Amino acid sequence: MPNLLKPDSVRISLGQCTDRGVKPHNQDFHSSRIPQGTPLLLKGATFALADGISSSPVSHIASETAVKSFLDDYYCSSDAWTVKHAAQRVLAATNGWLHAQGQRSEARYNANLGYVCTFSALIVKARTAHLVHIGDSRIYRLRSGSLEQLTKDHRLWISQEESYLSRALGISEEVQVDYQSLPLQTDDCFLLCTDGIAEFCDTDFLIQALQQGDPDTAATAILQHALEQGSDDNLTLQIVRIDQLPEPESQTLLQQIGSLPLPPPLTQGDQFDGYRLLRSLHCSSRSHIWQAEDLTTAEQVILKIPATDQSEDPAYLERLLMEEWVARRIDNPHVMKAAVSERPRNYLYTVTKYIDGQTLAQWQRDNPIPDLESVRQITEQIANGLQAIHRMEILHQDLKPDNVMIDRHGCVRIIDFGSARIAGIVEADARLSQPDMLGTALYMAPEYFIGEAITPRADLYSLAVITYFLLSGRYPYDTQVSRARTASAQRRLVYHPVLDDEREIPVWLDATLKKALNPSPWKRYPELSEFVYDLRHPAQAFLNRSKPPLIERNPVKFWQTTSAILTVTVIVLLHQLITLPHS
Repeated sequence: MPNLLKPDSVRISLGQCTDRGVKPHNQDFHSSRIPQGTPLLLKGATFALADGISSSPVSHIASETAVKSFLDDYYCSSDAWTVKHAAQRVLAATNGWLHAQGQRSEARYNANLGYVCTFSALIVKARTAHLVHIGDSRIYRLRSGSLEQLTKDHRLWISQEESYLSRALGISEEVQVDYQSLPLQTDDCFLLCTDGIAEFCDTDFLIQALQQGDPDTAATAILQHALEQGSDDNLTLQIVRIDQLPEPESQTLLQQIGSLPLPPPLTQGDQFDGYRLLRSLHCSSRSHIWQAEDLTTAEQVILKIPATDQSEDPAYLERLLMEEWVARRIDNPHVMKAAVSERPRNYLYTVTKYIDGQTLAQWQRDNPIPDLESVRQITEQIANGLQAIHRMEILHQDLKPDNVMIDRHGCVRIIDFGSARIAGIVEADARLSQPDMLGTALYMAPEYFIGEAITPRADLYSLAVITYFLLSGRYPYDTQVSRARTASAQRRLVYHPVLDDEREIPVWLDATLKKALNPSPWKRYPELSEFVYDLRHPAQAFLNRSKPPLIERNPVKFWQTTSAILTVTVIVLLHQLITLPHS
């Protein structure tokens, strides 16, 4: 598949140097990575340094390991993850390794001898600077002639002469890392340095040095000045100057939109870009979906081809191509997969693997009254796929029976990522935050309609609606959710129990669904796994509840019964009036 991302449009100047100073060994370590093309857009440029503690004979190993593993592992993490999530995951793994190494040595009894170091990193992604930091190395920013320390020193002072690091990599099994993100401006200049620099250079000198034209020259001058001022530690610094940033609205995530034409009109039997079109599966004003055969491998695939009228809608085309992008990055049996093809494409379309089966909507029409076990199994498989999606920091946002496939072996797969929100992509290009509601109203969580923050609990709500619908053929709030456009209106929504006198549905199962379908996302299950577990295992709190009254279980039957009782009462009263003796 061709590269989807345009070349980088950010330019950075870098200056860096290190010296052991008056010490016999240099326990600092620094490095940087400024990739090109796709990695620069999705992961950013990274600059990192670490400072080992002087009391440890192995802290130089900790410093080198921390920086190298961060640069390697960060760029191997999912493109869909945000910088914060990826950085924290990588540093947690690094910290675990350093701490484990210390536990196998003398450091088990004395942390001052362990694999311990400070760590500071700057990641420049799109128009945002991301800072991760632990320890007492520092990150400064020079903007408009003003120098600001952006990080906090994690050092506690016992006296004027004695102090210790309160936080560092490798000290303990768990690690707490500071994170912050800041908007960038052209000509911003960042200084990353260890305490051998920071404690021996005053602010005025740093400002003067950083304003020099060449970052390498400035780095050398700052290091030399710290030595002259009596620095008694290792000295390491990096200077990062932002020379150019991408324009706020000019950054196009998918260059195929501009470089590849839309396919011509096609008919069954046509050969197209190395595929033979077998049959049309779906056709709308937006796209045409074909079952096709790869002429090279004979593999059955699905081609999704945008309609000619969509050539003027780049937002739709971006979402279309994003479907395959997501499918390539999630390896789960319950999520659709992208087809493997190394051929260059001549037109704009997507290719995914063919699923021999039917949609859940079709299955429901064929099975209008499914047994409870079948519904549980379908829900569990969808939840398994959703968990894999959420681990990649992706929200599906359009989960409904038409976007779920069941193959001939009963395997359930989530399809159609045209409405997905990918945290890492949105972070790279804010225009893809998708503020419009792209899902299907009957299955969308209430928070979409009042503009609240969207979390994985919104997909949980959609899954619960699917489960409810399979069991009852109805919707928990009828069509009222999309009409409730304020928080107060949503609080007045009335949940209709899934219970039916004609079906064997436990009362505790209805309580489980009611919790998953709460209009407030914070009152739902916090995790998909908890919802799935409760579908099979009644929670004690639900078992202690009495059976809901008839008006909740079956309002129609309640009012029919009430009307019948009132009618009988009126007849009896009339009879008594007629038979009373006249005075």
